[in-house]
Amino acid sequence: MPRIRPNIIITGTPGVGKTSHCDVLAANTGLKHLSINRIVKDRGCHDGWDGNYKSWIVDDDKLLDTLEDKLPQGGHIIDWHACDLFPKSWIDLVVVLRTDSTKLYDRLKARDDPEQKLQENLDSEIMEVLLDEARQSYDEEIVIELRSDKADDVESNVGRIEIWIKNWTQDRVKSAA
Repeated sequence: MPRIRPNIIITGTPGVGKTSHCDVLAANTGLKHLSINRIVKDRGCHDGWDGNYKSWIVDDDKLLDTLEDKLPQGGHIIDWHACDLFPKSWIDLVVVLRTDSTKLYDRLKARDDPEQKLQENLDSEIMEVLLDEARQSYDEEIVIELRSDKADDVESNVGRIEIWIKNWTQDRVKSAA
């Protein structure tokens, strides 16, 4: 049975505002915000803690097994720094948030990230690693890049995504008729 509610990935380098966007979008649309970092931690979808990076070592297979009953039904906003793990058949829109590297540096420094992690994340943003990953993993027409440099960007970006959801839903209703 086709989905009547979309699945959307909000991705980007750590510090670009993924969770802020997801929180507002979920509140405005009723879609369920899935924080992959929280799922990895709470459901044990990891192979332990990496003390150098201060992060969980994700077990991709466990994570997908945990999500495979939920995601195909639709109605979710996936909040994670990567997107290529999720099957194309589960995803309807991929939003890649981008931020000016100077602003990103300040945000990551405020988080007290280890220097190596901070530098790798800055390099990833500068080299457009996650944008390229999204474009290589999903059909071009479902990947969009949005700026997230200032607080006002959250509101305007969420507004654009809400319009996309409305159009996507209307297209599904027309197709079912």
